[in-house]
Amino acid sequence: MKVAFGLVGAMGIAALALPAVAAPDGAALFARCAACHTKTGAGVPGAYPPLGADFRALAAKPAGRRYIALAVLRGLSGPLTVEGKPYRGVMPAQVLDDASAAAVLNHVGTQIAKTGPAFKAFTDKEVAGYRASGAALSSADVAKLHEGAGGK
Repeated sequence: MKVAFGLVGAMGIAALALPAVAAPDGAALFARCAACHTKTGAGVPGAYPPLGADFRALAAKPAGRRYIALAVLRGLSGPLTVEGKPYRGVMPAQVLDDASAAAVLNHVGTQIAKTGPAFKAFTDKEVAGYRASGAALSSADVAKLHEGAGGK
């Protein structure tokens, strides 16, 4: 019995000694988004939409949350209207795990998009569900979800 207890006790101590995995840094991940959407999220008129009130409005609704998560995960192509202005660019899918996607969405929702409804943080589990439900969607399919999700 002492051997079994000693082994279990040693395993418990070893588990406690493992380094903690740092949560993804949404601000650092946003740097790749800023290349098009700019550091402030203002976007580029006619090319890349702003990440402001439209983002917050979408994040307040279930269909909108799915859309913005899938925009990151699957990309976008085709026409969009954001804040009354048309956009026809292409956004490539971002190669991110669920926790990283949630982190960058949360960064946008708390630090970039500051106007609109209160922001509820994304979880990695929530993002995983959107990833699974949108696995068969193309970037053009995702863009079509914008208007139905409550995009402005």
